[in-house]
Amino acid sequence: MTAAQLISFARGAPSLDIVDIEGLKAAAVRAFDADPAGVTAYGTSVGYPPLREWIAAKHGVRPEQVLVTNGSLQADAFLFDHLVSAGDQVVVERPTYDRTLLNLQRQGSELHAVSIQPDGLDTAELRKLLESGVRPKLAHIIPNYQNPAGVTLSLEKRHELLDLAAEYGFTIFEDDPYADIRFRGEPLPSMLSLDTRGVVVHASSFTKTVCPGVRVGYLVGPEQLITDIAKRATNLYISPGMVSEAIVHQFCVSGDIERSIRTVSTALGERARLLAESLRRHIPQARFVEPDGGYFLWVELPSDVHVDRLAPAATERGVAVVKGSDFLLDGGHHSLRLAFSAVTVDQVDEGVRRLAEAVEAVRGR
Repeated sequence: MTAAQLISFARGAPSLDIVDIEGLKAAAVRAFDADPAGVTAYGTSVGYPPLREWIAAKHGVRPEQVLVTNGSLQADAFLFDHLVSAGDQVVVERPTYDRTLLNLQRQGSELHAVSIQPDGLDTAELRKLLESGVRPKLAHIIPNYQNPAGVTLSLEKRHELLDLAAEYGFTIFEDDPYADIRFRGEPLPSMLSLDTRGVVVHASSFTKTVCPGVRVGYLVGPEQLITDIAKRATNLYISPGMVSEAIVHQFCVSGDIERSIRTVSTALGERARLLAESLRRHIPQARFVEPDGGYFLWVELPSDVHVDRLAPAATERGVAVVKGSDFLLDGGHHSLRLAFSAVTVDQVDEGVRRLAEAVEAVRGR
C-alpha cells in the first residue's frame, strides 16, 4: 500500500484543504512590505514585537508577560527547564501528550499522573494526592479538548485547580493550543484569565489555527519569569524566526485568523461527528467521549484487544493509529488516540472500517 492510500488517524495536523494558503501568501507579502528591516533582522529573544503586543492584547496582559517561541513545544521546554529540576515532583494528566512525558522525564522529575474524567482532571484525586504529602512544583494541564483524551476541563474544576495551586504552592502550566478550535458548546474562560494569585503560566500556539509550518507558539506568565526565560533564549538562539512571526502577525491583524478558525472548526466538527458515527457503527464495543473541539478522540477498546498487536494490524490494512500506551506512564494497552484533523470527510468511514477489520483480526490473540 502506498503512502497516498494510507488513511492516517495518527498525526495531529490539519489537512491541506483547510489551511488558508492564499491568506498566508498575502500576509507574507504584507509583512515584507510593512517591515522589511524587522522581518529580515535577528530580532529579539522575546519574539517579533508587534506579534508580542497582539498576543498580549488577546489575553489582557502586558507585552512584558509574553514570550513568542518557535512552537509551543519550545515554550513548554523553556518553562520545564526554568522551573523543574531533577527530583522535583510534577503532576501530569493521565493520559497526556507523549512529548510532555518525555521532556519531563528528561528533566529527571518525579511524575504523578492524575486521572482524566469526561469533564477533565479528577480534582478530587489530585487533592488526595496533595493531602498524602506530594508537593509538586508544577501541574501540567491541557484544559481544552485535551491531547490525547479530547475532554475539556469544566469551569468548576478550573476554579478548584486554581484554589489547590494557591493552597499547596504549585504552578499550573495551562497548555492550551486547542482552545479556539471549538465546534460545540460555549467557550470557557482560561485559567490565566481567572487567576488572581499569580499561579498560572499559559502556553498556546498558532499551529492549530494558522498552520503547523509557521512554528509559532508563545508563553504568558509573570514578567520576571518571562524575563528570566528570555535570557536563556538569547543564549540559545538569539531570537526565534522573525519571518514566520511577522507573517502570523499580519495574518492576525487582518482578521484572516478569525476566518481560518471558522474554517478549521467547521471542518473538524464534521469530521469528529462522522468519526463518532463510524465508530458506533463499525466498532460498537468501543467506548469514547465525543469531543467538543480540538483534534483528537480517545478510544477504549475491549480487554481482549491489545494495541501492540492492533497498531501493526491496522497499518497492514492501510490505516494508521497511535497506541494509547504512548500517552501514559503505564497502561493504555487497550486504548487508541484517533486524530480526525488530517482525514478528509470521504476517508473517515473507510478508515474506521479498516480499523474494525484489524480489531477483529487481533481479538483474543
